Amino acid sequence: MERDAEEAETLVSALRRQGCSVQSVTTGGAALQCYEDVDLVLIDLELPDLDGLEVCRGIRSTCDVPVIIITARGSELDRVLGLQAGADDYLVKPYGFRELMARVDAVMRRSQTHEPLERIISHGPLRIDADAREVTLHGQRIELTRKEFDLLYLLASQPDTVIPRKRLIHQVWGDSWSRRTVDTHVSSLRNKLGDRNWVVTVRGVGFSFGRGA
Repeated sequence: MERDAEEAETLVSALRRQGCSVQSVTTGGAALQCYEDVDLVLIDLELPDLDGLEVCRGIRSTCDVPVIIITARGSELDRVLGLQAGADDYLVKPYGFRELMARVDAVMRRSQTHEPLERIISHGPLRIDADAREVTLHGQRIELTRKEFDLLYLLASQPDTVIPRKRLIHQVWGDSWSRRTVDTHVSSLRNKLGDRNWVVTVRGVGFSFGRGA
């Protein structure tokens, strides 16, 4: 994802000439809606809606898709923050396209040696299957909407973390959301699970995954 339209188009064209299938988006919210279907993410830190570091952390919180940051921020601190946010590599503008492709190849080689992340999350009687997008409680299937599932999976994948409302909103809903939408989905999810303790509200911050009654 690249904020500058001309730069983005140049990069997309060059990647396609290399035989790559490319999807380009201009906002962090859009990126958080489509990253699960790609093999690698290239991200600029300067985005119109979210800081690229926040987007990087959001991606890394749920999957291990390789991420390369491409940015004009070139200080040592910026590099450290980028890598700490979960990026696999960090490339400072201006850069050569051949160097970018070499870094892409290196990151892809490393990622292919990693064991895939566990796609089934179990917490007591609650079981979440990310591949089948299926939730069962005490062996009984719970019918959830797409967004309810995404919300529950995001929280359950980080059971000891309070996820800020802003990050949760952008990662689950992207640019189309309202505060009321989040509260409505949380309420519906609690009702379907039969216990409000599965989703805990941390006032003034966000939400966390609970353990049920």
